[in-house]
Order: sequence, then structure tokens, then C-alpha cells
Amino acid sequence: MRIKQDTYIRQSKGNYQQLSELGLTPGMKLFHSGVNYTKKKGFGRFNLAAYWKRKYRGSCEKQGWFILTNLSSIDEVIQVYQSRSGIESLFKDCKTGGYNLERTKASIERLNRLVLLIAMAYTIASLKGDKTRCLHQQKYICRLKEVARSQRRHSNFWMGLYGLTWTIGWDFCRVMVEKLMHLNRSKIQYFQQGLKAMYLIKNS
Repeated sequence: MRIKQDTYIRQSKGNYQQLSELGLTPGMKLFHSGVNYTKKKGFGRFNLAAYWKRKYRGSCEKQGWFILTNLSSIDEVIQVYQSRSGIESLFKDCKTGGYNLERTKASIERLNRLVLLIAMAYTIASLKGDKTRCLHQQKYICRLKEVARSQRRHSNFWMGLYGLTWTIGWDFCRVMVEKLMHLNRSKIQYFQQGLKAMYLIKNS
């Protein structure tokens, strides 16, 4: 469980101190066994792992991780906790970022069927998004870069799901879009590139 840096802990035979006082800096790892968590009663002892990613290419995380755990190795803690980012992305894709599963209010039986359908749809969308990326056409679907962000803005799933929506939208707005394209003939080369990308994505 990740905890905030203003949380109090106490090591064996020591005084309580905030996690921010442990002196964690970028590129540093700390591991303490059997610490007391908070000044409140009712909490047992835990192991504490602390890790702050080193500065890379001029970019650095704003703060480090402080994690309560029952694991005994800091490298194992880091590996397990890093997998959370992928898990949380999957949750978002199945909920508000994609299929809105939480709004179905389905019974257990119907929910099981929906999860099976979502698993198949998620796989198809992810594979289609990966194909779009391999074709180097993702720039026509989404903004790839963002200021002060080193990772991709959108996953293969997102591109697969919304890339198809983009091509469907073209079918509804084709006449209007063609008229708008002819208003600016100097950009026709870019329009043609976009149309080619749409064709490749739709038929991949």
C-alpha cells in the first residue's frame, strides 16, 4: 500500500518521524523492517520500502514512493508495484475510458457475460491499435506528445477503439469535409495523407 510522505512511522526503539524526514532523494532506495505505521492505535508492524526514480534525460518524478508491504525485498516490492500502472490502465479502459462497465449495473450472471465480451473486444481493439502504430498512422488519431510527459499519451487500445470511430465519422461527414478541404488547396497534400491513413486503418 502506497502512503503519503507526511505519514508518521516509528522504527524499533526510536521516535516517530515523518517519511519526508528519511532523506529520500532521486535514484535512492530504502528498506526498513518492522516499522510502526502512524501514531494511531490498532496498527501492527510492516516493512517499509522507499524508492525514488533517478533523474533521466532532464526529467524527474516529483516525489518518491513510500510503500507498506509484507515482502522482504525492495527489488521485489518495486517490481510488483510498477505492475499497478498497467492494471490501473486496464481498469480505466474497461470503465470510463472505454466500455463504461460500471454503468451497466448488471446482475452477476449478466456481468460475467459482459466481462467475456469485453475481454474479446479489448483484445481486438488493442491488436488494431498496435497495427495502426506499426503503420505509423497514429498521429492522425491522437496527439502523440504532451509537454513534460515522456510516455505515450494513448495506449494501443485507445487508438484501436477511437481510430475506428474516426473512420466511421468520415462516412457521415464526407461531403462536408471534402468542401472544407477545397477551401484551403495549399494544404491538400496533408489532406491526402490523412485520407491515406484513414484507408490503411480502416482496412488493416
